Amino acid sequence: MNERIITSNECVAEGIAFLSNKDKHLKGMFKKVNSIPLRLRNPGFANLVSAIVSQQISVAAADAILRRMGPEMLGSENKIINCNDEKLKQMGLSRQKISYVRSLAEARIDYNAFERMGSAEIIEKLTEVKGIGRWTAEIYLMFSLGRADIFAAGDLALQEGCRIVYELPDRPNEKVMREIASNWKPWRAVAARGLWAFYSYHKNREGIR
Repeated sequence: MNERIITSNECVAEGIAFLSNKDKHLKGMFKKVNSIPLRLRNPGFANLVSAIVSQQISVAAADAILRRMGPEMLGSENKIINCNDEKLKQMGLSRQKISYVRSLAEARIDYNAFERMGSAEIIEKLTEVKGIGRWTAEIYLMFSLGRADIFAAGDLALQEGCRIVYELPDRPNEKVMREIASNWKPWRAVAARGLWAFYSYHKNREGIR
């Protein structure tokens, strides 16, 4: 694996400088937000469950569910497998997401192996698991593995942030968003962090956990 990894705020600052020199719209965006969160999390089962829980619901709703689940359950495949559906439902999980987190727990993924794998290979591996689509895999790569050139183009907050920054008439769809983001290589994950921060600044609500 030979990919740039974000490990510190200094890495983010390097990406901001690169992107600001390359794109005047991003330069203006970065000037408007006070700070760009590092958003690094520990790799492993818990944060992939968190990404599944966060699919297509608000940050506040996801936070509430994750608090109810608690760190002990989030960190254990066995506890998810052995917990009955009714209890998981009481925690706020939909029937569909109960199925997804169980599938992930039963997959018994070797998370340590990801450190030696390229991002495309990891996305392919993760999306083999029921309930993990490209967005979930990309969020995990950005936040838990620190991959610097990953961009979750299907994220609605990123799409809306891009629409505002570029003064577009409509919110770009995933395909268009990927085309726009291709100009931000090799720091697309820093551009994403900036767009999420700008979305929060502009909308006064978080766009990502």
